[in-house]
Amino acid sequence: MSRLVLFNKPFGVLPQFTDNGLAGSSRPTLSDYINIDSVYPAGRLDMDSEGLMLLTDDGRLQARISDPKFKMPKRYLVQVEGIITDAALAALRSGVRLKDGVTRPAEAEQIADPDLWPRDPPVRFRKTVPDCWISLTIREGRNRQVRRMTAAVGFPTLRLIRWSIGDWSVEGLGQGLSRVIEV
Repeated sequence: MSRLVLFNKPFGVLPQFTDNGLAGSSRPTLSDYINIDSVYPAGRLDMDSEGLMLLTDDGRLQARISDPKFKMPKRYLVQVEGIITDAALAALRSGVRLKDGVTRPAEAEQIADPDLWPRDPPVRFRKTVPDCWISLTIREGRNRQVRRMTAAVGFPTLRLIRWSIGDWSVEGLGQGLSRVIEV
């Protein structure tokens, strides 16, 4: 049996156990939240993104989760600037041209504002610029891909939450909390 840790990573937390940044830096890391020996992240989640991170003690499972060749679906809840259009959603669904090539088609739909934990610090609010939420599921993992995709279709990302990877999700898991399962 392998251990799999589901962790709801808060905004601003480095997705690694140590901060290799500037000397004297005190950015929060995984070690501030996870005190389990011999588990390692299966994939990354940017410091300015929130939500599901998976950690495991099984190298094969880690590869299956993080290697794009397995095309494991990753679902994101994305708050974007503006009210997304049908044309933008269609572009996301068919693949978006980025500097490093065209993305694989994604599942994309506008959703109602989700009932989520508050972000610290909050997303800046502007009275004159509306926003909305979309659900975006991708099956690859390029650097900052979701943010680049929404920007490419004209709707910059304001808040990004990875909700699920494969069958695992942060459903019912409070921010900064983790749950260990045997797989």
